[in-house]
Amino acid sequence: MQRWLPDAFLFAIILTFVVLISGVVVEDRSVNQMIDFWGDGIWNLLTFSMQALLTLVTGYVLAKTPLVKRILHLISGVARTPGQAIILMTVIALLSGWINWGFGLIASGLFAREIAQRVKGVHYPLLVAAAYSGMLIWHAGLSGTIPLKVAVADGDRLGELLGGRSIPVGETIFSLEVLTICALLILTVPIVYRLMMPAADQVKEIPPELRDEEVEAPSPASDMTPAEKLENSMLISLLLSGMGLYYLTGYFMDGGKLGLNSLNMIFLMVGLLLQKTPANYLRALNEAIRSTTGIVLQFPLYAGIMGMMVSSGLAVSISEWFISISTVDTFTLFTFLSAGIVNFFVPSGGGQWAIQAPIVIPAAQSLGVPLNQAAMAVAFGDAWTNMVQPFWALPLLGIAGLGIKDIMGYCTVILLWSGIVMGLSMIILF
Repeated sequence: MQRWLPDAFLFAIILTFVVLISGVVVEDRSVNQMIDFWGDGIWNLLTFSMQALLTLVTGYVLAKTPLVKRILHLISGVARTPGQAIILMTVIALLSGWINWGFGLIASGLFAREIAQRVKGVHYPLLVAAAYSGMLIWHAGLSGTIPLKVAVADGDRLGELLGGRSIPVGETIFSLEVLTICALLILTVPIVYRLMMPAADQVKEIPPELRDEEVEAPSPASDMTPAEKLENSMLISLLLSGMGLYYLTGYFMDGGKLGLNSLNMIFLMVGLLLQKTPANYLRALNEAIRSTTGIVLQFPLYAGIMGMMVSSGLAVSISEWFISISTVDTFTLFTFLSAGIVNFFVPSGGGQWAIQAPIVIPAAQSLGVPLNQAAMAVAFGDAWTNMVQPFWALPLLGIAGLGIKDIMGYCTVILLWSGIVMGLSMIILF
């Protein structure tokens, strides 16, 4: 992977032309049509792009606060050897990803940096790959798009497909079958990562430039200008963070859910409070923004890829082909595989469900397959190929200071292992 896999930006460009050519050959679309689909979709992820970048920088700044650094330092102290560090990192990533994918990505990336500085001799690329493991089960967790969508049947197309019947989370996220799959992955994936540890002479520790440096103390108040006194005023940060936290309290009391917007606001307000002054926050923010430079333009590229996949009919054709060869016994397995393929080109849980739900739900109903199993087969397939889809790794890699080729070899092994676990579970448990 390190020799042949290009940078994530070039990988997205190559994927763009693969989808363009596939649309021409498979869907009999013209080149002009495919380019139009690409151009129409290229800016469709602007909102999400800004949300993801804010999650990255505000989460980074929060982790740079003295309190959070002490907590990360304390937890990382559980690991005393490189092997223990890899296992601890994987378990933390899986559990935090199950709780919330956005929080899990940022927390895992920051935790990987802390462990790498604490445990001597740990292989940093493998550690960061382990930190990405949370995206393997996020769609079966508390922030899973599909199980949360089917839990509320409303008047939209999905509600019509479900016949106005919702599928409670007790039949999806908290069902015995889904919890069993998650448990199997949490128990086995850390062991697989541990077995991939390289020999001592091949270990690459965290680069010196990524190690935390001591921050210079601000000048005494007597030496500050009026403007500098405002910048270093704890009162200003306290007032603004207090207002934000007051709003968030009311938001959640009124039934608000934890999404990217609310997560970003939590990170921002708590970060302001714990950084104590606007000057401290801005210093950490400047450092955080440098970690986003390699990923900004990749979001529009993937939006263009998704536009071509959806508008050309490629995504639908992939789903329909797998459904056409399915039986009642193989339906969940083939649905899982089709979702894994579609996710490679449409790395959005909500976007993928919008494409596959109109195909999967009627097919499941005609075969007599429980709808909760059909929905979770798509959810697991979507999460499965995240291991080889650079899109979601971008924020994590920005924090870790690595490239996609540094971790993809390890992630590919996890893809193969988790594919066996999930695939067999689709047959045996569903």
